[in-house]
Amino acid sequence: MKLNYNVLWLDDNIVDFDEDGWVENIKNYLLEEGFEPNIVIASKIDDFYSKLNDSYDLILTDYHMASKNGDEVVKDIRDKNIQTEILFYTAKFDLQKIANINRVTFVETSGSNHHGEVVEETKNLISLTIKKFQHIITMRGMIMHETSALDNQTASIITTYFKSGKGKNKEIINTICDNLDKLLVDKKGVVDHARKNVNYNKLIKDTFLFSAEYKIETLKKIIEELKQADFTDDYKEEVSNLRNKFAHAVLETDDKGRQYFKSGEEGITFNEDLCKKLRKDINKHKKNIDELDNNLKEFIKD
Repeated sequence: MKLNYNVLWLDDNIVDFDEDGWVENIKNYLLEEGFEPNIVIASKIDDFYSKLNDSYDLILTDYHMASKNGDEVVKDIRDKNIQTEILFYTAKFDLQKIANINRVTFVETSGSNHHGEVVEETKNLISLTIKKFQHIITMRGMIMHETSALDNQTASIITTYFKSGKGKNKEIINTICDNLDKLLVDKKGVVDHARKNVNYNKLIKDTFLFSAEYKIETLKKIIEELKQADFTDDYKEEVSNLRNKFAHAVLETDDKGRQYFKSGEEGITFNEDLCKKLRKDINKHKKNIDELDNNLKEFIKD
């Protein structure tokens, strides 16, 4: 699982779930948890099988369907060696009669609020799958991966802009070069100070040259030219700076055995709540960067 949460849902009455807002209910729940929801629905068994693969985080299926019963569908899924979590539900059958199948949750609803009960059980199961995924060490790796992907995308946008030969390239390049000239002078000062005073703390902690911060400053200039709403300050505060602190945070354990990362100097605790906020902010800024990427392509075409 990354920042997308993928659900495949088979029910020959899926239109009722959809039109009554239950599919949207699950989407909103996933958004609140900091994931980008992708819920694929199918009312026909053939359509379901054409979409079935091992990329989903959860599969939902009804028992009573016109073409094939749900227990046969579950068997078909496992026969394809797909080990995704499955929620298997019904309002009309005693699920206790069905043999246990690995990673399958059986739900028998009361019938009076069938849709609502299915959705609540779905959210409960999603919560469990998120908790399995959300171990703090796993979360750290995911956040590092996703923010690095955004860094690569921003570098690609900058490269595309300069290669296009359009816009105020000279002004942006001059700004970057002026800043780098100043940076080199500053760096020389840091090195000289370390050598003279035999104090290397500042030198050791320093990042150098065209860092993520410089990419963001360059994006700001491109955004100004494309007349897009500027998100770079928020991106720096909500994603880039926190990512850098998270990368150097130390794993600690509290008196109840719960693990978390802590950034020593700032005292920031990277726990599940902060990771949830980070997931939301990464998704938000991924959309911003995707929009900028598309706007730049249109700008170049004109």
